[in-house]
Amino acid sequence: MVNYRFLGNSGFKVSEITYGNWITHASQVGNEQAIATVHRALDLGITSFDTADTYANTAAEEVLGEALKGQRRESLEIFTKVYWPIGPKGPNDAGLSRKHIFDGIHGSLRRLGVEYVDLYQAHRYDYETPLEETMQAFADIVRQGKALYIGVSEWTAEQLRASHALATQLGVQLVSNQPQYSALWRVIEGKVVPTSEELGISQVVFSPMAQGVLSGKYLPGRPAPEGSRATDEKSGANFIQRFMQDDVLTAVQKLKPVADEAGLTLPQLAIAWVLQNPNVAAALVGASRPEQLDDSVKASGVVLDADTLAAIDDALLPVAETDPEKTYQVSPKTRPGA
Repeated sequence: MVNYRFLGNSGFKVSEITYGNWITHASQVGNEQAIATVHRALDLGITSFDTADTYANTAAEEVLGEALKGQRRESLEIFTKVYWPIGPKGPNDAGLSRKHIFDGIHGSLRRLGVEYVDLYQAHRYDYETPLEETMQAFADIVRQGKALYIGVSEWTAEQLRASHALATQLGVQLVSNQPQYSALWRVIEGKVVPTSEELGISQVVFSPMAQGVLSGKYLPGRPAPEGSRATDEKSGANFIQRFMQDDVLTAVQKLKPVADEAGLTLPQLAIAWVLQNPNVAAALVGASRPEQLDDSVKASGVVLDADTLAAIDDALLPVAETDPEKTYQVSPKTRPGA
């Protein structure tokens, strides 16, 4: 079964393996298979589920809501996000204005079929909306009982500090940040993680397997396997290209004996690695088939010894991205539109 961790400086616990439905639901796989995969996650002890209104232009939330229908609501931790354009992508269909946040939460609750979400997250930072407006809107949603906690995604250390100060003034809890993080993408370690530790904010990390590259299935000098994420535009083929370099793929192959020595598969090693960071509350994993989750959940509770961690660094640090300045390049400087 899956272990639990506290989210930030709160009394709220989440499963350290959290199911995320970016790319898969209402896009990569059919609804029946998606629902079966969610049910398998539940069977394996995963109770935390992350989605966003922008995934498949709101359809992914509907699929997740259908999959969770009939489950005991109190036994689930449901996260969603707001920011990216949805619907017809009009002038107020994106960003973190008060209007879009309120329209966003009402739409998400309707699609998910719940009265509240446990964690409502700002999917990016909105440079075109005053932060005070954004945080006041989130605080009002918490007071109305439509969300219990506030989180953000891919915010910089300075943005986390400013938003945390406002949340404290408003009497609500900013408990999490959702960044990309893996043994190949470590940009949060320099500034975001130390600031978060100081403020009592946890990381809920996505792409712990670097879009599948750390599974070892992509080989240097060889074409990507047919049907894999690297060949499917709907599955994030563009996103994965940063890792599809021969020096990176060669380095990943060096992890095979490391994983064998630890008694883990390569995916388990990758997920366990991010969970060694005490500031990480959960690793988001997705799956296109139910059986894929059987492997992922075995990373929960794994403790990697110092020799294993050193061997991973020896293999990957020369090709890993560690520059903290990369955290300043994620959120668009202007609100995204159609």
